[in-house]
Amino acid sequence: MGATWVWAELDDGVLSPTVLELLTKARELGSPVEAVALGPGASEAVTALGEHGASRVFASDDPVFAEHLAQAATVTLHRLVQQHGPSLLLFPTTYDARDVAGRLQVRTGSTLMSNATDVASAAHAQTQIFGGSTVVDVELGGPEPKLVLVRPKSFPAEAVAGTTEVVPVEVDIPAELRRVRRVERNQEQASGPRLEEAKVVIAGGRGLQEASNFALLDELASAIGDAAVGASRAVVDAGWVPYSYQVGQTGKIVAPQVYIAVGISGATQHVVGMKASKRVIAVNKDADAPIFRLADLGLVGDALAVVPKLTEAIRARKG
Repeated sequence: MGATWVWAELDDGVLSPTVLELLTKARELGSPVEAVALGPGASEAVTALGEHGASRVFASDDPVFAEHLAQAATVTLHRLVQQHGPSLLLFPTTYDARDVAGRLQVRTGSTLMSNATDVASAAHAQTQIFGGSTVVDVELGGPEPKLVLVRPKSFPAEAVAGTTEVVPVEVDIPAELRRVRRVERNQEQASGPRLEEAKVVIAGGRGLQEASNFALLDELASAIGDAAVGASRAVVDAGWVPYSYQVGQTGKIVAPQVYIAVGISGATQHVVGMKASKRVIAVNKDADAPIFRLADLGLVGDALAVVPKLTEAIRARKG
């Protein structure tokens, strides 16, 4: 069996947190663990990659990988695959990684699986359907390497003592693959922690009644501290908050210490995105809302009355 590779995605020079989760899982599979990091920030990422189990890192800081989208990365990754023959290649489930994985699959003819929640070997993986109530075992056939996109927060990221060998990557991107170029990057500003990294997530749904009432969740998050505000798909689709707030199957996957669902019914698609939370608190005026089946603590009541009192109580407790 060849090595297990992890696609070490860099977003504006910063290593995706899911990469460290994938390296932790890759160590369990029994084959050598290696990583590929292409683009500005690759050299700085080597230390973290080594600390999480990569014995070898193929790296290049060439800006071509940030400027020309997936095509440059795909042709370079394909060359590395041909030269070194890994058996399995794990990708984080992000927009850019999905683009690279799909383009690589066309070149290799390999099996490509998306939305995996566990990986047992280069030949077997798992996913969850129906809101996580059913686990599906998937056999990965076809030529190597098998390509697997893994859902964020499927594994904890755990560092180990170790060093890594850096293999510089020679960059030779044909002119025809440089035609599409990223000319601008817009980063949404956030005053609090990132939704995926917050210890407490407060998510609002249609029970908030209108967009302006999301200010109540902002005030609660400020009172708690180290908390982020999220939302259900219904309110995102209604234009109440940006897509970056969305938690669920087609949004962010979160696993905070505490998840507070405010005015959210608990549809299957939403539960997929937050079911790994350590504790779930639900506020909903419908006593039969599905979210209460998942909640460790449930409060039946109008969110517009409950949330301000909760904020007031937390501030009083903190003095």
